[in-house]
Amino acid sequence: MLEVTGFAAGYEGNDVVHDISFHVEQGEAVMIIGSNGAGKTTLFRSMCGLLRSSSGEVLFKEEDITGMPAQRIVRLGIGFVPAERHLFPRMTVQEHLSLGAYPRRPDPETTSIVLDLFPRLAERRRQRAGTMSGGEQQMLAVGRALMSKPRLLVLDEPTTGLAPKLALEAYEALGILRRQGLTVLVAEQQVPLAMAFSDRGYVLENGRIRTEGTSAQLAEDPEVRRAYLGVT
Repeated sequence: MLEVTGFAAGYEGNDVVHDISFHVEQGEAVMIIGSNGAGKTTLFRSMCGLLRSSSGEVLFKEEDITGMPAQRIVRLGIGFVPAERHLFPRMTVQEHLSLGAYPRRPDPETTSIVLDLFPRLAERRRQRAGTMSGGEQQMLAVGRALMSKPRLLVLDEPTTGLAPKLALEAYEALGILRRQGLTVLVAEQQVPLAMAFSDRGYVLENGRIRTEGTSAQLAEDPEVRRAYLGVT
């Protein structure tokens, strides 16, 4: 479904990620793990059209989307949930969900699916995002992305700022989406949660992919265990 080849991107002429290549098959959950500053956010932002890449190619369903504007990428079927969430504090839950469906009208069936997945959003449809808890805001950010009916959901560190219980709930919701057939690409620092959720993964260090493998293989890698799982 997604193939990234020889990809590089950064800021003000200085690349942060270098020669990145990875792929995501339809129906998979793939994780990209790495420490803070490894380049995960830069990779996702540039891949999704929010930041210009300096080299390489991104194919989505065999269509070249390299350098394509973010709004066109969304319409092709990629939903992106940034770590910062980028909610509008004065807008209500319902307004955010309507915005996520733009330029189409909100689909009642899709809205129902999102509210069934996140019952707390159903209870707070008229509440402004700025008055919600961190966990509720994360639910809203994911729900907004789902309103565009993505075929691939890209999440940048979805557990940022969440208490352990809420982080676990976030991945439980993602698990439901996976069972419904959604393909997911997630960047994460909460590595045990990401490993339990994902089929495969890539380790990003200093802007380059150091290693890759199934989640089970990475869980047994001595360097991964020491650096990301706290196990020697």
